[in-house]
Amino acid sequence: MSGQILNDINLKQYSWFNLGGNAKNFFKPKNRKDIINFLNRNKKLNQNIHILGAGSNTLFRDGGFDGTIIKLGSEFSNIKVLSDGNLEVGAACLDKKVANFALENSIKDFEFLSCIPGSIGGTIAMNSGCYEHEIANSVISVDFLTLGGEFKTFKRDQINFYYRGSDFGETVIILSVKLKANRGNKDEIQNKQNKFVEQKKISQPSKIKTCGSTFKNPNNKKAWELIKQSGCENLSIGGARLSEKHCNFFMNNGDASSKDIEMLIERVREKVLLKTGIKLDLEIKIIGKK
Repeated sequence: MSGQILNDINLKQYSWFNLGGNAKNFFKPKNRKDIINFLNRNKKLNQNIHILGAGSNTLFRDGGFDGTIIKLGSEFSNIKVLSDGNLEVGAACLDKKVANFALENSIKDFEFLSCIPGSIGGTIAMNSGCYEHEIANSVISVDFLTLGGEFKTFKRDQINFYYRGSDFGETVIILSVKLKANRGNKDEIQNKQNKFVEQKKISQPSKIKTCGSTFKNPNNKKAWELIKQSGCENLSIGGARLSEKHCNFFMNNGDASSKDIEMLIERVREKVLLKTGIKLDLEIKIIGKK
């Protein structure tokens, strides 16, 4: 499959919601040259492109995606210690793998990544974080391709990171990132990582069809508290409902459609706005045709 452009590929298997229609095209490049060749061809076709990471924060609509999904494969999941002691990580490398690699090499400040179910490319683009940590604090530079096929490297001071976002958005294909490696005590790193993982087990649902936190936290507020305050905890539409353990986690009960999830999202958003005057912004991405 790697390096080929496949047609009419079902997207359910690529989203943690396990929902969605078909993609017109699906491309898993072998290397940077593969991507550049594709982008050069796509200039003439002018098709929509969506870069897919681990699929842990993406809801594909039932109508599918009328364009090309690009998913970087294992060839882009490398991780290594550079000669200057810092880390170079491929965009497809899973966050948990980065956390474990850092632990094995006595590198601190990446413990929080053990709780983020994504890949590092998406983590950079979204400036993902948890437990008072976010990835922007560790970035030295990012290698990426523009959708026009131009290779670029941005240093940290050239990148605008903000809460759950960055300048990158959907406008580039992140290839790799250089991360600052601060040395630490391995036992302390292990203990901190264990603490975060345990906190996540206690506060968040697991082994369900969900894409994690649906809404971003507004300024000085918690989205789940606003949802609870607005009486949304027991809402459901079709096979979509809110997790009893964490009401900012929307679930596919097994027989939901993407439309069910999206309608429930809008219902909750409306009720929270009516009750609190706060409009919740999405943390997940909703992709494709209704």
